[in-house]
Amino acid sequence: MTSKLSLGGKAYLALMFLILYAPIFYLMLYSFNSGDSMSGFESFTLSHYADVFADTRLIVILLDTVLVALLSGFIATVIGTLGAIGIVSVRNRWWRHTLLSLNNVLIVSPDVVIGASFLILFTLIGAKLGFASVLLSHAAFSVPIVVLMVLPKLLEMKTSLIDAALDLGASRRDVLTRVVLPMIQPGIYAGFFMAITYSLDDFAVTFFVTGNGFSTLSVEIYSMARTGITLTVNAISTLVFLATLIVVAGYYWVTNRARAAEAEVRA
Repeated sequence: MTSKLSLGGKAYLALMFLILYAPIFYLMLYSFNSGDSMSGFESFTLSHYADVFADTRLIVILLDTVLVALLSGFIATVIGTLGAIGIVSVRNRWWRHTLLSLNNVLIVSPDVVIGASFLILFTLIGAKLGFASVLLSHAAFSVPIVVLMVLPKLLEMKTSLIDAALDLGASRRDVLTRVVLPMIQPGIYAGFFMAITYSLDDFAVTFFVTGNGFSTLSVEIYSMARTGITLTVNAISTLVFLATLIVVAGYYWVTNRARAAEAEVRA
């Protein structure tokens, strides 16, 4: 069932999107400015993007950021999916709600608290800060959002499908791989892409756990901005925003295909 928005509702939505996206488009516009500041647009140029790609250190940081996002997204998706299945399988309602509440607390907890906690943990166990610490931290804070993405699909799934598979002689492993996972694919994809987005976007947690020469793009942009805003920062920020758009577009493409395949199976 769909309802049409009134003219006032459409105007309100347009205003909200304008407020949200206007600063981003303003930043993107000046990434093509031939001048050295955002005081006035002089002429169109790609020199700031050329400076970005000519900086070997920035390219390495960009590749490290993408690698951390992909690996942490994969790890978080595996753990989060199994965690969601485990939560749903808990029969005691009190324990189930307790586990869900603990999961949701991690989502709403301030990034500063999470980052400081990871820093204390790595310090206590004597782990060196760098790629591994950032990867583990990103995977850990992405797990709760994956659980939240997968849970609705698990709750929508009919338990009669599992009972039928077990009655037909399927093992627990077959039920998981051939019944449960195919039915919750859209939720798994959603969790994976959300985990990637969270990783690409994160600054606070990464700032606490990075070290030994390893850095991510968000921390590097912050460091560059502290020494003075240059239009190279605009160019890097534009590339990050475009990468996020690609991730979102990939999510919708994959989920639409999964839903179409699911509809064909049900038909």
